[in-house]
Amino acid sequence: MGASVLIGILITFLVVILVLYLVQRLPLDGRTRQIAQIVVIVIGIVSLLKYLAVF
Repeated sequence: MGASVLIGILITFLVVILVLYLVQRLPLDGRTRQIAQIVVIVIGIVSLLKYLAVF
């Protein structure tokens, strides 16, 4: 069970990094890009907390 949680956390972390990279590549102004990055990070943190059985 511990290995599956670790793999889930690793996959979630890699997906968040990939989405943050893709947001950087979008043709957005600075403020909108920053808001998109914050939204991605918050979703990633909530997702990680679900793997750790906090929610």
